[in-house]
Amino acid sequence: MTEPSAGLRDRLVDVGVELVADEGVQALTLREIARRAGVSHGAPRRHFPTHLELLSAIARRGFAELADRTTAALGEVDAAGKEPVADARAQLTELGRVYLGFALGNQGMYELMFRHDLLESGHLGLRDTSLPLFGVLVDLVGRVRPDAHAPTVAGALWANLHGVAQLWSWGSLQLATGSDDFTPMLRTALDAHLGPEDPA
Repeated sequence: MTEPSAGLRDRLVDVGVELVADEGVQALTLREIARRAGVSHGAPRRHFPTHLELLSAIARRGFAELADRTTAALGEVDAAGKEPVADARAQLTELGRVYLGFALGNQGMYELMFRHDLLESGHLGLRDTSLPLFGVLVDLVGRVRPDAHAPTVAGALWANLHGVAQLWSWGSLQLATGSDDFTPMLRTALDAHLGPEDPA
C-alpha cells in the first residue's frame, strides 16, 4: 500500500532527524534518507525537489525543538511545576544554558541549523524561523541594558555563545581552560556583554 503523501513527507524528515543525531550532517544524503525510509531513492524528490529543501525541513525541526526548550525554560509553569524565571538577567542565564545544552547535546542538528547555504537559500523560510528566538534574546537584553542598542548587544552575545558551543564541541575550550563545565564560560560571556551581575 502506498504511504499517503503527507505521511511520507513527515517520514522523510523524521528519518533525517534521526540520521543527523546518529551520524552527523555528512550522512544526510537523499539516497540514505530514502533507504532508511524504505522508499526508492527518487521518492524524496516528489516532496523535496532539491537536497537543500529536505535539509531545510530537517533543520526547521531543530529550530522548533530549540524554541520549545526555550519556552519551557522561560515561559509559564511547566508540566513539572517549575516556576517561570521572572528576572531578565536570570532568564538570559537560563536561555544561555538552554542554548549551549542544545548545541552540545545535538551537535549534528546544531551544525545543520546554522549552515550558511541553508539559511541563504530561503527554503521553508528557515532564516525567519530563527528570528523569533533572536527576538527573545533582544527583548531580554533590552530589559537588562536599556542604555544600549539591544540588537547589537544581543548579536554579540549570541556570537559569543555560538563560539563557546563550537569550541566546546571540538574540545578546545576544555583543553585551554582545564574545565569540564561550560557554566563559568557562560557567566563570563554574560558579564562581558551585560555588565557584572548585581549582588543580591
